Amino acid sequence: MTRPFRSPSRSDVSRTPVGEAHRVVIKVGTRVLADDDGRIARPRLQAIVAAVADLRRAGREVLLVTSGAVGIGQEALGMDSTRQELADRQACAAVGQGLLMALYQTAFKARDVIAAQVLLTEADFDDRVRYLNLRSTLITLLRRPRVVPVINENDVVSTEELAFHEGASRPVFGDNDKLSALVATKLGASLLVLLTDVDGVYDRAPGAEGARRLTRIEDVAAVADAVGGAASDLGRGGMASKVAAAALAARGGCHAVIASGLEPGMLLAVLAGDEVGTWFPAEARLDARRMWIAYAAAPRGALHLDAGAVGVLRDRGASLLAAGVQRVEGAFERGDVVELCDPNGHVVGRGIVYCDAQTARRWVDGERPVGVQNHHALVHRDHMVLEVQP
Repeated sequence: MTRPFRSPSRSDVSRTPVGEAHRVVIKVGTRVLADDDGRIARPRLQAIVAAVADLRRAGREVLLVTSGAVGIGQEALGMDSTRQELADRQACAAVGQGLLMALYQTAFKARDVIAAQVLLTEADFDDRVRYLNLRSTLITLLRRPRVVPVINENDVVSTEELAFHEGASRPVFGDNDKLSALVATKLGASLLVLLTDVDGVYDRAPGAEGARRLTRIEDVAAVADAVGGAASDLGRGGMASKVAAAALAARGGCHAVIASGLEPGMLLAVLAGDEVGTWFPAEARLDARRMWIAYAAAPRGALHLDAGAVGVLRDRGASLLAAGVQRVEGAFERGDVVELCDPNGHVVGRGIVYCDAQTARRWVDGERPVGVQNHHALVHRDHMVLEVQP
């Protein structure tokens, strides 16, 4: 049986696919770009830009997902790191987005590279038309040999990334972990590199006695307890969020590496295929539509299934019939994505629903709504993805 993770002493698996990655998404976290006081660490930003420019000149396609807009806006407005209202943090983002982009543009221009700003929200992936337009734009930018798209969550309008953790005494800024994984999978990237303030994933708290870095993770559930600690003061998700993003990318057919962004030369070492950080090998890639169903679209409701229906879906690859649904939750419309839950409420998949919620409830209650035929399914197997990890 294959072990779910390996220690640094096990180097029997080559990272050649990582070293040969052509299209690469690099995510720079808040803890990399910010000093302890939350101000932008400009020397680190310059070092990352220099490495990205080198990769671009070497013929790699590179997309840079960055945090830091709120921090630099806070610095410009003279705000300290004490708790602020949501509107204050949005104001910081509004000021900081332009200033952060100016830093990137200046740094890239000095290296004969053009930085293209792209501000996104999760809704840009939720709506399939907007998502396809976004994908087309980013691919067009990548075809230009001297261009690097610089992507950030649009915190001025997307407030979830600016929320506080319960009990936190300092602002918790969005770290774009899931955003970077969505960009990587939607663009068909070969590699996602998540740069953070530690040198990889550990089997217990870094610094604890006996703690060891895991060089390779194949089963995220096996190490979930080790990385389930609290988030850092400035970063929203902490290591658990980064592991979830890496796992999402891997399931989408994209290799992922979590590594330190504080160590000089680490990014280029990752791209050379060196055994640094923690590697999540790519799995068989889902097609683009199934990836959108599984991860990009926000579910509008849920269908709660009986045990028999769950078994039929898993064992036979069947469509979901109304007879296997115990309860309909939400106010969705036909064509929306809904979650499929087992009798214990655990999500076992997602799918595109055939009808709206009102029709689904009548159908589940034993009625035959107008327009519904015997061969119709609530969710067809061709529009379903099972075993989704939220």
